[in-house]
Amino acid sequence: MEDLKAIAKEIRRDIVKSIGKAASGHPGGSLSAVEMLTLLYFEKMNVDPKNPTKADRDRFVLSKGHAAPALYATLANRGFFPKEELDHLRQVGANLQGHPSMHTPGVDMATGSLGQGFSTAVGMALGAKHQGASWHTYAILGDGEIEEGIIWEAAMAASNYGLSNLTAFVDNNNLQIDGQVSDVMNPYPIDEKFAAFGWNVINVADGNDIDQLRAALDQAEACTDKPSVLVCKTVKGKGVSFMENEVGWHGKGPNPEQVEQALKDLA
Repeated sequence: MEDLKAIAKEIRRDIVKSIGKAASGHPGGSLSAVEMLTLLYFEKMNVDPKNPTKADRDRFVLSKGHAAPALYATLANRGFFPKEELDHLRQVGANLQGHPSMHTPGVDMATGSLGQGFSTAVGMALGAKHQGASWHTYAILGDGEIEEGIIWEAAMAASNYGLSNLTAFVDNNNLQIDGQVSDVMNPYPIDEKFAAFGWNVINVADGNDIDQLRAALDQAEACTDKPSVLVCKTVKGKGVSFMENEVGWHGKGPNPEQVEQALKDLA
């Protein structure tokens, strides 16, 4: 557990440094999703950094694709590519673009158009069912993203086909680019909506707590007849004092002084 916490802190530092060097990006929603990614890539998922396209690997889709810095930092720390590449986030011709691309080792799906990544994850899980394959598909959704109608079409399909090999996380940090999700297009109650669409729903009171996430994933794995969703209460900008719960940090890069302060917070 202490190792996972240390890894999560290092991932947060890499997120801040990479977005700072790029002078653009999405720190708030990247920082809120760190524990989910840490638990998946360093404990739960069957992946091999030396063979990122192996046939029996578990699949992951970052449906909220603007949180790419979190995925990139996780992949780099897991060994999919050198950490030095994080210094070139969002640079023309570099490997790490503003939203995930399948040219990047370890990325299973290009995402960015909100809602479509989740539909792809459903398709992956359905394909595995048809093939009789044992691998699992995981996806992280934003709570602002679930305002998209395509999310609920995908949710209905996943339930209809009994995709117990699909687990979704809703990163419920309650903020999107224009303010609180409840003010922009209220998605609450999120858990009851997914339950109405036939999903196994698990509420996680603190989605930035690895213990709680692990217990919730164990519950999800015990469900064998329907897809599972973990509705995770998180903090946007988690770990950086001046970013936490501040909507203005949805999509802008910190200046050098702010990077220095953030790294002190994450020391």
